[in-house]
Amino acid sequence: MNTSTPFRVLVCGTNFGRFYAEAARRRPGYALAGVLSRGSAASRAYAERIGVPHYTDVDALPADIDAACVAVGSSISGGRGTELARALMDRGIHVLQEHPVHLTELTDNLRHARRRGVQYRLNTHYPHVAPVRDFIDAARRLAARQRPLFVDAATPVHLMHPLVDILGRAMGTLRPWRFADPAPLPADIGPQPFRSLHGVFAGAPLTLRVHHQLDPADRDNHALHWHRISLGTEGGVLTLADTHGPVLWSPRLHIGRDADRRFVLDGPGTGRLGLGTTAVVGSTGTFRTVFSDLWPEAIGSALDGLREAVADGGDPLRAGQYDLAVCRIWTDLAARLGPPEIVRPATPRPLAVSDVFPAPERMRPGTDRPDVHRPGTDRPGMHRPGTHGSGTHRAGPDPAPAGADAPPAPADTSPYTPSAEFFDLVAAEHTATASAPAIAALLADADLSTGPVVDIGAGTGLLTEAVARARPDAEILACEPAVGMRAVLTSRVFSDPDLRSRVTVTADAAPDLDLPDRISVALLCGVLGHLDADGRARLWRRLNRRLAPGGFVVVELMQFEEVSTLPETRLATATAGRHRYEWSFAAAPDEARDGVMRLHSTWRVYRDNATQPERAVHDSYRWLPFGLKDVVAESGMTARTLPTRPGAPPLAVLTRAADAPDPARGPALPKARTGSDGPGTPSAPTLFVSTTDG
Repeated sequence: MNTSTPFRVLVCGTNFGRFYAEAARRRPGYALAGVLSRGSAASRAYAERIGVPHYTDVDALPADIDAACVAVGSSISGGRGTELARALMDRGIHVLQEHPVHLTELTDNLRHARRRGVQYRLNTHYPHVAPVRDFIDAARRLAARQRPLFVDAATPVHLMHPLVDILGRAMGTLRPWRFADPAPLPADIGPQPFRSLHGVFAGAPLTLRVHHQLDPADRDNHALHWHRISLGTEGGVLTLADTHGPVLWSPRLHIGRDADRRFVLDGPGTGRLGLGTTAVVGSTGTFRTVFSDLWPEAIGSALDGLREAVADGGDPLRAGQYDLAVCRIWTDLAARLGPPEIVRPATPRPLAVSDVFPAPERMRPGTDRPDVHRPGTDRPGMHRPGTHGSGTHRAGPDPAPAGADAPPAPADTSPYTPSAEFFDLVAAEHTATASAPAIAALLADADLSTGPVVDIGAGTGLLTEAVARARPDAEILACEPAVGMRAVLTSRVFSDPDLRSRVTVTADAAPDLDLPDRISVALLCGVLGHLDADGRARLWRRLNRRLAPGGFVVVELMQFEEVSTLPETRLATATAGRHRYEWSFAAAPDEARDGVMRLHSTWRVYRDNATQPERAVHDSYRWLPFGLKDVVAESGMTARTLPTRPGAPPLAVLTRAADAPDPARGPALPKARTGSDGPGTPSAPTLFVSTTDG
């Protein structure tokens, strides 16, 4: 697939279609080619406002449109979306159609796409929303470790089709499924908004509760709640509290008993009593954030799936078998439940948390987690901010690159400080979905009794916190020389009693940071690349000497293996209050040094709907590209890669050459030795919110 040529997307419909339009406008590699509608004044005005052509007839479309997003109701909703989808396919245009679509129509659409030689995908939307993706990813990891014992799910009736898709992705399969009819309601019991049924889904017992009332004119606004799902195993319960987050993990309560059947509350075997009763992974934003960030980002993910299908050129009917099975299950459930009760309630009065909890209750320790989900870019080959901040710096930020469109922030002599205020806006999502789960799985069975886990270039502490959550027995040394990043890190540690008891924060910088005599694990996430060869050699020598037998080093490899050029590209958007934040990234060869790149990161802050930023913060720093072969050669260690989220920067685990590789962890890569040693500094996975030189 040629990603250098924008994928030109037509959006059909300007109600929900506006979210599709925003996705096509913002997502790198895509271009909004126009809007197709019935021609209302509102649709024409919208197309004019965003600066794209407006069409009312498929026959009038230009020939350079690659794909169309049909956000118009299908016949099941009383619309002509399916008819429009087929007309577009007749023009050789690939189609992404918004759910719901009747099973018969879906089958016919897939066959029509096969005949026309185009791709067709049905978008159930919600499985792509960031918190739901987090739940799905965590559920897959959980199910791989322990057999699911139950699934408990709740949904409004009009979102039952996406719920089936979410469950299928979370369980890794749909089969076997089987459902019983809901029990009849007694006549004298009074109004009941929910209907419940039981069954088996993917082989696990399922309890499904459906809000079985519907306002046909306003479905979303009168749903009592959205998706809520719990997946239980013997180890605990994973819960999606709401479609828009957060995700919760509640370990299984198990207390030993003595000979007299009394709880054993201290002594040997009580270490797991230190587990938190419930961990909150991520948090919730505002409804404004849902509309401005989460939904366009989710649609962008669905567009990526269509574009990949176009590149693969496979049989759409064969590829659509999973979607057909999801649709069959949804049809079966809908038939068992029967038609929903039609309601037309008054406008609801939403309450704020302050209406329910007094301020002192909201401020109790542990009730407010900093790891807020912010949509980022989820595209293979792109880089975006990662878990950390910095590891070693000698120089401050470079001046703003030429052509800046707003005055740069005041100069700051402390490296990384200009970016510190923005870092977590996108790094939190990367940590929660990529590096943290992979490293937590690695740490699950690691022996951490020989020394602390050392987080080199800990940045704002996102990964430090994740390690602490994964291993309640771990002592952690978090090293962060950048004063701005370290301020956030220290605040994160101080605000959590558990972190405060186990995490030591230092201002040390690689390669000459002060290490204890023995360490069990070292983390170098987004760090290597800021040190020259001499600095890398010193770092690897010191880690080799201090690493305990059986210990290991985790390296985030990034995705620059050679000097590259990347034009300035907007990679993420986030909102807070009345401000919109946009993050752009660029890279180019360093004109002064061969084999070195110059990376430029820019944050722009817009107020309300302004088109010009009121503030722009520019960072620029040097980066020495490297790959896994370089790390192996320079460290003298044995390496293997870790599984992580597609599109995320690769992770590698390094063990000292003297250590025998553990076959249970997968095959080791061939080890290599050289006289020089490797990388080691700041951090920022995918792209970097880092701002300084190594």
